[in-house]
Amino acid sequence: MDKRALGHLAALFTVLNWGTTFIATKILLRAFTPAEILIFRFVLGVAALFVACPHLLRVRDRRQELTFAAAGLTGACLYYLMENIALSYTTAANVGVIVTAAPLFTALFAWAAGKEEGRPSVRFFLGFVTAMAGICLISFPSLSAVSLDWRGDLLALGAAAVWGVYSLLVRQIGTYGYSVLQTTRRTFLYGLVFMLPAVFLMDFRWGLERFADPLYTGTFLYLGIGACALCFVTWGFAVGVLGAVKTSVYIYLSPVITLVCSAAVLHESMTPASLGGAVLTLLGLILSQWDALRGKRTAEEKVERLA
Repeated sequence: MDKRALGHLAALFTVLNWGTTFIATKILLRAFTPAEILIFRFVLGVAALFVACPHLLRVRDRRQELTFAAAGLTGACLYYLMENIALSYTTAANVGVIVTAAPLFTALFAWAAGKEEGRPSVRFFLGFVTAMAGICLISFPSLSAVSLDWRGDLLALGAAAVWGVYSLLVRQIGTYGYSVLQTTRRTFLYGLVFMLPAVFLMDFRWGLERFADPLYTGTFLYLGIGACALCFVTWGFAVGVLGAVKTSVYIYLSPVITLVCSAAVLHESMTPASLGGAVLTLLGLILSQWDALRGKRTAEEKVERLA
């Protein structure tokens, strides 16, 4: 099997895992609080990254250190905390679809911060409106519910916005020239530091007797070591072989995987409005990213022809 085929398999493997993390978290919420899941998961992730790369990272200056801290606050702490809380209010399918709006927020924040040249195209804004309409359609059935499940949908949307900020910080960290494993571990460590207030402000207990259940232990190992540490490596391999543009196409499979698994494993029912909202959200994402995908793909093809 050639290297490019391995790259496609690595990307598919990663997205298959990421698409099921919402299901795994939903299972853990039966016995653990959102804060507990967050702490235990990232402790395992950091430990796995230390085993994979035991060398310590020496940061060159204070500005870089602050960037790592901001990335830990947004990507490791706030995003996952909001996602975990969202899953306690709404379905895994809803959260899995809504958080895929993150690339839209990334593009908007990059433009607002002057990180991108030119104004986003009309197609981008049309895609953004389409995706937001899809998200509203997903949330609409719960707006009249007594349980106020719409709070979970709003938290999921907020998590997507936070991930947009995190993506810009990661882009900046990538210019520092450090090892990817080391920068990820540094970000995770800062995330754990910012998670400490959740231990005191939210319902948290060690309750290690819960790990006697092999289902919970296996699920934590899957989230901490598999979805965090291993999948980060496989995704990086795929990007290195296929390029960022071709690899990113696989991300659009994630909500589909979540929808299927949530129905099969959690027996979550999908209404016609939810399915229609999922389709609108995915169409909006593809439409908003179309110009960038076409332009970068054309550039990559020119390079390949010249090579």
